[in-house]
Amino acid sequence: QVQLVESGGGLVQAGGSLRLSCAASEKIFGINSMGWYRQAPGKQRELVATITNLGSTNYADSVKGRFTISRDNAKNTLYLQMNSLKPEDTAVYYCKVDRSPWLGDYWGQGTQVTVSS
Repeated sequence: QVQLVESGGGLVQAGGSLRLSCAASEKIFGINSMGWYRQAPGKQRELVATITNLGSTNYADSVKGRFTISRDNAKNTLYLQMNSLKPEDTAVYYCKVDRSPWLGDYWGQGTQVTVSS
């Protein structure tokens, strides 16, 4: 069973930076895209950023210009560089691997990001 393990979360002051990593336990086949999502207390999970197999990226308006998604296929790892963090970025961040419907998707367990004002 493939596992996605996020790391890099923590407590940071507003204006600071964090780099999240999502490492897969083994190579995953049939990937369409990979992405980061977040869920704040009392709110629905929302998309933060995605990256396709061709390297095309997409960002939520709230993080454009501050966050950068990237992937290292050789290391089976997805990254999210977060700069100029704001208190409203506080949430549990999850990585996701999107595959064809008949293959199923994978989710990580989440990593907490807390931004203090």
